[in-house]
Amino acid sequence: MNSTPAEEILRLKEEKDAVILAHNYQVPEVQDVADLVGDSLELARAATAFDAGVLIFCGVDFMAETAAILSPEKKVVLPAGDACCPMAAMITAGEVRTLKERYPDAAVVCYVNTSAEVKAESDICCTSANAVKVVESLEEDRIIFVPDRNLGRYVARFTKKEVLSWEGFCYVHDRFTPGDVEAARRLHPEAEVLVHPECRPAVIDLADAVLSTSGMVRHACASRAPAFVIGTEIGIIHQMEKRCPEKSFYPLSAGAVCTNMKKTDLAKVRRALETLEPRVVVPADTADRARAAIERMLAVR
Repeated sequence: MNSTPAEEILRLKEEKDAVILAHNYQVPEVQDVADLVGDSLELARAATAFDAGVLIFCGVDFMAETAAILSPEKKVVLPAGDACCPMAAMITAGEVRTLKERYPDAAVVCYVNTSAEVKAESDICCTSANAVKVVESLEEDRIIFVPDRNLGRYVARFTKKEVLSWEGFCYVHDRFTPGDVEAARRLHPEAEVLVHPECRPAVIDLADAVLSTSGMVRHACASRAPAFVIGTEIGIIHQMEKRCPEKSFYPLSAGAVCTNMKKTDLAKVRRALETLEPRVVVPADTADRARAAIERMLAVR
């Protein structure tokens, strides 16, 4: 009897001493074979927590790089080797160095959605789940925040520090409009509107809650509301429906799709397990400097 792709993946995972980590935006069938599905912060912590020799990272490039930086002794494999983050490409290490020269009294906070080279030039990393805490943890009163302008503006609402935001953005979240929220409320008046802090300020102003992806899942399960409009990439809805099957979930926009997150499929996961390629390796000098910024973030509670 022939094995299904999922069964073959589970067999290979044991054979190769591997764990599969998947971001909340991955396609449902990939989420379903993962050992852990989570947001960037959860996945960063999991990279060091799992006792396995191989990490199959179902996400985009910067996520696999972060895992490789934190666990240099492990083989980190990105099944879709061309899965990148356009926002991460909107800032370079050279541009960060220029900002540091221009604002020598500022601390550099980089969103985890950045390259290893940018992390290496930064004082500390953050995710959407802990960005406010990270900024508040710093002694400096001036913060250079890269690369997401929308997350930077969101953080600025909760601190007295001066936040200088780079003009990067996530094309999925930046496309949401106040009109989308108003239309969703008309269609689903019983639903809470949850949006990601990568959204524009005008969208955030109309939401019931602003949360990271995993924060959205936890909120939906704990809330008494029967339905939710979800203002982030639509892949998260699979986790919500699995964990809260009695509730209803609607995308703020059916077009909220990250094409790079959708490049990973079961065939690529299986091939990655068979070949342990494409492997993600970060040069030691870059990794050492980037690791310091990531570990500072992980120490913030």
